[in-house]
Amino acid sequence: MTVSEELLAAERRLQAAQRASDVAALDELLDDRLIAIGPDGGKATKHDDLAAHRSGTSIITSLVEEDLDVLVAGDVGVTFFLGTVTGSYDGAPFDARLRYTRTWVRDAERGWRIIAAHISPV
Repeated sequence: MTVSEELLAAERRLQAAQRASDVAALDELLDDRLIAIGPDGGKATKHDDLAAHRSGTSIITSLVEEDLDVLVAGDVGVTFFLGTVTGSYDGAPFDARLRYTRTWVRDAERGWRIIAAHISPV
């Protein structure tokens, strides 16, 4: 498997973990230093994201990928996801077309992990 294929596989594992609110898988895929900017401009950490999935504050019922590009430069990768995401956050339903830009870092021990993310409505 090429490095780009490994990153693509990690992105697909992330999408599955988001849909399932699989906190253990998300914990493995998110770097401890993660900073994510949500569609509302708010900043979240790995701890925030895991807590939202663990508590049921963040529920993704559908995540449909329309487009996905992967860029790799050494041990840094970026995934560009475009798709429709449906669910609820803090009890309020949402259905949005979103663009996720995720920056990943890779090490021999842990593989690909997200260190930064930005989510924008499209």
